[in-house]
Amino acid sequence: MSILKKISAQLETMAPADRQIGQFIVDKPDQMLRLSSAALAIETGRSQSSVVKFSQKLGYAGYQELKLAVSEAKAQEWPAPVGMIHGTIEVGDGYLTILQKLLGSKLQAMQQTISVNNEGDIDKALEALHDARRIHLAGVGASSLVARDFSYKLMKLGRNVLHDSDSHVQMANASTLGPDDLLFALSYSGASIETLRIAELASQRKATVIAVTGLQDNPLARVADICLHTVGDEDRVRSSAITARDAQLMLTDLLFILLVQRQPDANDYVHNSETAVSVLKAKRLS
Repeated sequence: MSILKKISAQLETMAPADRQIGQFIVDKPDQMLRLSSAALAIETGRSQSSVVKFSQKLGYAGYQELKLAVSEAKAQEWPAPVGMIHGTIEVGDGYLTILQKLLGSKLQAMQQTISVNNEGDIDKALEALHDARRIHLAGVGASSLVARDFSYKLMKLGRNVLHDSDSHVQMANASTLGPDDLLFALSYSGASIETLRIAELASQRKATVIAVTGLQDNPLARVADICLHTVGDEDRVRSSAITARDAQLMLTDLLFILLVQRQPDANDYVHNSETAVSVLKAKRLS
């Protein structure tokens, strides 16, 4: 996971001193890389020990390790395609500008979502999905739409899948889960009360819980056995559902494709599904 994304996601929950240091690093990473811990302390109006403690709270031995992580994050940054504008959509923007900004935000959200999830976590999720007796998908609002899309894809692979847009039905389904089952819960904020309660119930029932949520520390992530992250650029497009939804779809599509590769008879299931549906498609009149 990019350390810059991690710091940015946690800024709101940081103590004031840590927030000042973190905001400086997020806003001016190139300048931070040229500063010693003492110099960064001066720039942020904090003590040198505060800078060192900030680094340690993020899991690093000291400031030098944090600088190395920031340097690596900068090196992995995704360059926007030529002609792509990445910025806040304003009321006075013209059609072409809005189109470019929206497309830029969508592309960046999807790319960053892939970059913040390491292969090990993806593999754990794949193994859990592959081995689950039943898979229950939970989500509300836009997340429910992504859950429905993923449920259809899993059904094409012959999986035993439960999904309903009604959160009361989702809760009832979760009450039937057991140790061999899995809950796949989607919530960008990680604080949607319905999804959180469903996840808590699934955990109590000893089912495996996979959470797809934002980078910030949140209640859903703390309940989950396996946590995958999405990055939504909601501030720039003025709607969290737009880029957060695209990021969720990118992640679930990736999981589906990897499951197809892992499941020996996947192509047979997909072919049978396509054949069954083809008879329902309207035929051109002769």
